[in-house]
Amino acid sequence: MSRARRLTVLGAAAALAGSLVAVPAAAAPAAPPAAPARPAPAAQDRAPTATPEKTPVAVGSGGAVASVDADASAAGIAVLAQGGNAVDAAVATAAALGVTEPYSSGIGGGGYFVFYDAKTRTVRTLDGRETAPHSAGRDLFLENGTPIPFADAVTSGLSVGTPGTPATWDTALRTWGSRSLGQVLRPARQLAADGFTVDATFRQQTAENEARFKDFPATADLFLPGGKPPAVGSTLKNPDLARTYGELATKGIRALYDGALGRDIVRTVGKPPVRSGATRRVRPGKLTAADLRAYRVLGQAPTHTRYRGLDVYGIGPSSSGGTTIAEALNILERSDVSRLSEKQYLHRYLEASRIAFADRGRWVGDPSQEDVPAKALTSQRFADSRACLIRDDKALTSPLAPGDPRHPRRCATGGKGVPTTYEGENTTHLTVADKWGNVVAYTLTIEQTGGSGIVVPHRGFLLNNELTDFSFTPVDPAVHDPNLPGPGKRPRSSTSPTVVLRHGRPVVALGSPGGATIITTVLQSLVNHLDRGMPLVDAIAAPRASQRNAATTELEPGLWNSPVRGQLEAIGHAFKQNPEIGAATGVQRLPDGRWLAAAEKVRRGGGSARVVHPS
Repeated sequence: MSRARRLTVLGAAAALAGSLVAVPAAAAPAAPPAAPARPAPAAQDRAPTATPEKTPVAVGSGGAVASVDADASAAGIAVLAQGGNAVDAAVATAAALGVTEPYSSGIGGGGYFVFYDAKTRTVRTLDGRETAPHSAGRDLFLENGTPIPFADAVTSGLSVGTPGTPATWDTALRTWGSRSLGQVLRPARQLAADGFTVDATFRQQTAENEARFKDFPATADLFLPGGKPPAVGSTLKNPDLARTYGELATKGIRALYDGALGRDIVRTVGKPPVRSGATRRVRPGKLTAADLRAYRVLGQAPTHTRYRGLDVYGIGPSSSGGTTIAEALNILERSDVSRLSEKQYLHRYLEASRIAFADRGRWVGDPSQEDVPAKALTSQRFADSRACLIRDDKALTSPLAPGDPRHPRRCATGGKGVPTTYEGENTTHLTVADKWGNVVAYTLTIEQTGGSGIVVPHRGFLLNNELTDFSFTPVDPAVHDPNLPGPGKRPRSSTSPTVVLRHGRPVVALGSPGGATIITTVLQSLVNHLDRGMPLVDAIAAPRASQRNAATTELEPGLWNSPVRGQLEAIGHAFKQNPEIGAATGVQRLPDGRWLAAAEKVRRGGGSARVVHPS
């Protein structure tokens, strides 16, 4: 991180210090009131080393934050240091990611929020997924009965769902937080106004989107200064987003869901502002002001399963992450994974994932419009009926047919297997813990890298293209598809924010970006840590394999170049290489009460793990 960027974050923290005053919440706060904060010294009086370079692991007390970005983690740490709780810090971190990771997250998207309340020792969740317009039908992405090209849908108003991120922030803060939205937005507002230092990952992602960004003047003005991707080491400012955050701070989220900001979104979706002379056909969307007004964040029960005596909690449908991870863990429960060779462990892990994805594809969709047997999918009885399909000497063949969790029968499959549909592999995840023991695992997204590619003019943020997570048509007309579009429907997600408890107290929490590979990333990281005994940072860094009921399993180079690949191929596995799968972050409660924060060592340029008081 450059000295200028460090001082930007420190300035935001200094501004925050004088503003953090507890405000009433809609429910009892998750932590006791903070002691009065001492004013922080001015940024120029503080050593720039107070905000360190990115580090993948940190240990200490007072709370922890892990994200992909050093500025974002610093924003969360500033809130914790001034007496805020994990929910306050999570929102502050997410808002900062909207500045520095705008191609992965922001107020134009949605996400899933998992909260562990230390006072009640309970886990609660928020579904802040984007929704389809109420005018949307099963034919949303059809023209003359034929699906439009996927690439055309990605860059369009048609793919934009009602954003859920601002409502998620507001709901979380009012329900469990101890600070107002305006207060926790301060670091991100200053970061947007002063700018952040462009790194190699940001420049690469910009370059990969350059052609479509050029077709939208507002996008090009913001992300292509001088008509080209910004140079590594340059400063990128976003004064429009700073003003937008300021409007949310003063007017609340009504500005988006029933105000001028919302009207700007509707106008942009309905008539995407394409540059004169562009040859790209950009289809308009159907989002209306009524869709914005009708949006609601859903508070719901988490998914839950027992694994090795631990309680594993995740996010329920409309995301498939919680149910799929729970089923795969339940399948592995009967194996002593800690004693297996690398070949045996990887084989059983891949087969458990293959089976769970087969069942995910048939049964998981938006439960408001689909019959989703979530409890049955996460039951040990169903997992046992599926685990018997696994043979140690031969890999299963995909697409594997699903089972019926409502009526489990040993080794039985029901219906026809269909391939797993495509999901964009971008998103971002953050994990936070505070000094009271509260924990947040929060995955937020705008879908594709760069979302729809459309920046709302004068507002400084990209709109999502989440509706492309729907199946455009059934993969097989003879097989029920629970993920077809529908009015007000939430597209199926794979986000998997996960919290693991022992006797009601946190052990580890983690999550990842990566589309459908999120599920396998979190699953493999959990098994690496809980079963294979790897330290959390190493469990995250280990080379990944992702099997999603496909004919081939994706391998990162560390496994592609390993002798174990040939051993697995000998029993029928087939592979293709993927240079990078996921980008996880997590926190771990150590036996002595300290927190360990962990992030990627290399993926996405490495992550940023921080604690309030390092040991």
